[in-house]
Amino acid sequence: MKLQPVALDERVEAIDLMRGFALLGILLINMLAFHSPLYYIDPYTWFDAPGDPQTFTFLDIFIQASFYPLFAMLFGYGLGIQFLRAEARKKAFAPLAVKRLTVLLVFGILHAFLIWYGDILITYAIMGFLLIGMMRLESKWLLWLGIIIYVIPQTLLLIVMFAAVALDSSFYVGIQEVQNSIAAYGGGSFAEIFRQRFDDWMYGNNPLNYIILVVTILPFTMVGAAAAKWRLIERTKELKKVWLGLAAGGFLAGLLLKLAPYIFETNIAMTYLQEIFGGPLLAVSYAAVITLIVQNANVARLLRPLSKVGRMSLTTYITQSIIATTIFYSYGLGLYGQVSLLTGTLMALGIFAVQMIFAEIWLTKFSQGPLEIIWRKITYGLNFEKSNKSNN
Repeated sequence: MKLQPVALDERVEAIDLMRGFALLGILLINMLAFHSPLYYIDPYTWFDAPGDPQTFTFLDIFIQASFYPLFAMLFGYGLGIQFLRAEARKKAFAPLAVKRLTVLLVFGILHAFLIWYGDILITYAIMGFLLIGMMRLESKWLLWLGIIIYVIPQTLLLIVMFAAVALDSSFYVGIQEVQNSIAAYGGGSFAEIFRQRFDDWMYGNNPLNYIILVVTILPFTMVGAAAAKWRLIERTKELKKVWLGLAAGGFLAGLLLKLAPYIFETNIAMTYLQEIFGGPLLAVSYAAVITLIVQNANVARLLRPLSKVGRMSLTTYITQSIIATTIFYSYGLGLYGQVSLLTGTLMALGIFAVQMIFAEIWLTKFSQGPLEIIWRKITYGLNFEKSNKSNN
């Protein structure tokens, strides 16, 4: 049998399924920050209600720091596919990419300052602008430069953290910040919530933190773009042994690193080792498993509701924040700081179930989610329906 390349305009279900899976994981972790002052606590001791320690251990090992790398790699993969399509049609890639990313940046700003401080869209848009200038690099250069940009600074930072732990191994706990967060989000006015949201965003995005964020997220997008140029997902059957190796090797190595705080000592250095190296390895293994299992038509059909959520990822991501903040902030039910980790996790699963039902209904009438339609109308103009609808 002669292998045929996958058409550039063909929608790849594995990518949608990965996006859906990543959005579930992101919601499960984000939920901790939706209902609790996560920035300012020691999460290993803060959540102590019945069932919370076990829930936190599961989230910490299998979810934490494994889904934003997956989503960032998929973001790079999507830009890589758009670049290949533009090349195939002999059209300029950069102008349209810049316009799309600018619209994404606006969505991110609105999300960060009017809905929830933990926004990642601003960072993705900025990383996308940087990635545009690298897109003509060969795949191997994108891959290895991404690895170098990631590993060297993260290793140096990890060494600094181990040195710091030698002096003081305790986690930072901001009692005043915790009280301010609970007062503002749980019972404050909209203006007080806005001020607290702004303060929290600035705390998480100060210059040093943002430099660390750049050398964390950008490499993942570069790896994703390299994989797109190699068409790795589309060539799964041809590269089955490679994907099997990534699934098994990534899971074993990632799990071992994720267990480090539990095997050795729970401190900031061990948790950073766990997250910055263990998390991405598990992300790669998750991607590999999804890529492999979706080759089975019955499994793909069974998981299609998750794929549909992935097709409308922008809508899903932002509505997660809208629903959660309405539940926990004072302008809604005001439950901030009042629910256990287990309860919050179950609520996250319930929210995601509702989103899957909504995606199932919406996509019977439309080809994109509501926010995706707005995004495309702004990007392509009123004739956007004539443009490429099958972008991954």
